[in-house]
This record gives sequence, C-alpha cells and structure tokens, in this order.
Amino acid sequence: MKTMLESYLTLKREFEIVAMGSDDCVAVSILHGERFPRPWGDGEFHSLLSQDTVFGFVARQTNAILKKPLAGFVLAREAAGEGEILTIAVQPKLARSGLGWRLMQAAMREVRNRGGESMFLEVDGANVPAIGLYRKLGFEKVGERRAYYVDESGAKSTALVMKRVLR
Repeated sequence: MKTMLESYLTLKREFEIVAMGSDDCVAVSILHGERFPRPWGDGEFHSLLSQDTVFGFVARQTNAILKKPLAGFVLAREAAGEGEILTIAVQPKLARSGLGWRLMQAAMREVRNRGGESMFLEVDGANVPAIGLYRKLGFEKVGERRAYYVDESGAKSTALVMKRVLR
C-alpha cells in the first residue's frame, strides 16, 4: 500500500485549459520570460488581451496539492478570417507532455469559432521541437524571415512562417 507521499510523487498530472484573463498576465509574463530571450511584460499581455481580436488560454494543473500553478499558455488573435499565434509557452518540465498540443488545439478551435479559415505562426528555425509540433498539427512552411530572432549572445536566426488551413 502506498503512503500519501508516494501517491503524490507518482500522481499523473492533470490539467485544465481555460480562457486567459487579465489576472493571469503576471504569471504568463513570468513564464514567457523563462522561455524567451526577449520577454514580454505583464503590461504587454494586458494590453494585447484588452483588444477584441486577441484571446488566450492558460493551462493549470488541477491535481496540485498547494495551488494551481501555471503550466503553459497560448496567446492568439483572429482578424479578417485569419488567426495568428502571437506566443505560446509551456513549463520546461512539461515539454513533450502534450500540453502544447492541447493549447494549440484550443487556439485553433477559437479561431474557427470566430470565423477564421487559416492560422499563421512564426517560429525560430532552430526550435526543432516546436517545428515538429506545428508540423504534426498540420502547419506548413510558407515563408522565412532571415536574421529575425536574436538570442542573448547576439546570434541571429531565421523565423519560419507557417500556415494551417482550418476549414
């Protein structure tokens, strides 16, 4: 028979994905800062969310003992029949857990619900795991922006522009 501690340590994490609100902006900006070299502040997230065309989703662990920590988020927009992923991030310890897939599905579903027929995103050409996820979701490369991203060391990398038809 397992002790309570053993049960917790072997517990499979469960997550809920809910609409992002302005009260999520601080936590979202912290995670964004952990995952990207040019972090967005909570004011930037709040400003974007206040626009009618912009929406987001957050993922929280529902079976955590202490609180529901932010596990990941996606921020997107839909306008004139096109959706765009503005940014997405998942806690590093949850990489390759399917959480990014679920967040992307939520964003694509919302774009479809708003009348969007296609979805675009930009991704660093060196981000092989993200490119793999996007390809599995049906995104295809439609363009490049050379020397678009700059990392902490000043090295530049290409942004891949990817698209998926939703209808």
